[in-house]
Order: sequence, then C-alpha cells, then structure tokens
Amino acid sequence: QVQLVESGGGLVRPGGSLRLSCESSWSLSTMGWYRQAPGQQREFVARVWSDNSTLYGDSVKDRFAISRDYTKNTVYLQMNNLRPEDSAVYLCWGQGFRAYWGQGTQVTVSS
Repeated sequence: QVQLVESGGGLVRPGGSLRLSCESSWSLSTMGWYRQAPGQQREFVARVWSDNSTLYGDSVKDRFAISRDYTKNTVYLQMNNLRPEDSAVYLCWGQGFRAYWGQGTQVTVSS
C-alpha cells in the first residue's frame, strides 16, 4: 500500500512563505498538490512529471514552485507571497498503478 505523508503546513501572515513536503513510501511517476478550502471543490495546484516538467494552476502560477527529490521519494511545494485565499487543506497526490492521496496538511494565511 502506497502512503503519502505531508508536512510543513501552518499559520503564516499574508506575504509570507511556507514549504510543504510530501514523502511517498513508493516511487511514483508523477506527483503533485491539490488544495481544498471549506465548502469549495478540490483545486489543482501543481504537478511534476518524472522528466521534471511542471504544470501550475492559474491562481498560484509565479508564486508557487514544485520540485522533487527522487532519492527520497519526496515532492516539495514552495509557496511564496501567500494570500488569505490560499488558505486550505493541501493534499499530496501521486500517480502509480493508480492515483494515491495523502491526508492533507492545513495552511492558514491570516494576519
């Protein structure tokens, strides 16, 4: 059973930064992040493929950066210039034989 474990969430002021991590128990070809705020649909944030190509959601483009450490089966999400509307549970996602999801880590942006 593949497990994804996120870490790095927390409370940050607007304009601040956070770095999320997600460690997989197994090597996955594609990994990424989604987020879900209360009462809203799950939103795509970013994805990185095995060739290190990336894709970002429009709302986070130019502020967030996704990267991978293949030696640690870990994907990172560097979040800069955070806004209150970035507040959500951030969920790690990975694609192997099927899609896998982490439990999520809370990010709250508030003054």
